[in-house]
Amino acid sequence: MTFQLLRLQPDPAALAPWATRHGLLSPDGDFGYALHALLCSAFGDLAPKPFHYLGGRQGLLAYTSADLESLRLNAALATPDVARALGLDVLDARPFPSAWKTGQRLGFELRIRPVVRSKEGGERDAFLHAINPAVDSEKDAKNGSLAERTAVYTDWLLKQLAVDGAAEIVETRMESFKLTRVLRKTGNGENGKRKTASISGPDVVFKGQLLVGDPEAFNRLLARGVGRHRAFGFGMLLLRPASAC
Repeated sequence: MTFQLLRLQPDPAALAPWATRHGLLSPDGDFGYALHALLCSAFGDLAPKPFHYLGGRQGLLAYTSADLESLRLNAALATPDVARALGLDVLDARPFPSAWKTGQRLGFELRIRPVVRSKEGGERDAFLHAINPAVDSEKDAKNGSLAERTAVYTDWLLKQLAVDGAAEIVETRMESFKLTRVLRKTGNGENGKRKTASISGPDVVFKGQLLVGDPEAFNRLLARGVGRHRAFGFGMLLLRPASAC
């Protein structure tokens, strides 16, 4: 499996108005759905995922199996407003490593939405589900501590990375946690079109170090991403050389 690391520099001055104009800015200011729509508009079937938006200064990173020439050919067809919002003038990509070694130690950073499927087919915060499957809201779970939440999310992450023996976490810490409202498409409305709804859930960033397990499974994990909402800014496993610094 071969893929590339893509970098874009969305223009905050154009991104926010575009998202607002198209009704794709969440109540908490999350750009996930707007960036998803922009990437689809600019690249079509080659739209990269997972991706991670690092803000106005650092831009957007994504993994893609498409070559840079094909990406640029599709991007050349984008409308001016889409091109400005995504910063397509600075589109760049480079081959990403794929020849991992079993036991190789790597540093990582990961933004995730740790949720589980409910019996009804919806999503529930993994923490709420762990403490009591009957709990429906944060208000009902007010007795849960941050340490308990961290333990549940860490266990959730360990299981995600261990699928097919892809990776093993050596050390990790929950860098940040918040509840955010994101936009997602739900059931059909009166006109037959899918409605956009605001959904609240955990928004968590983990940092740490891992060991590569099965190299092929690890590549599949990178290309697929971790957890759900991978096409909306969650689940991209950012890697760096292992360091004690």
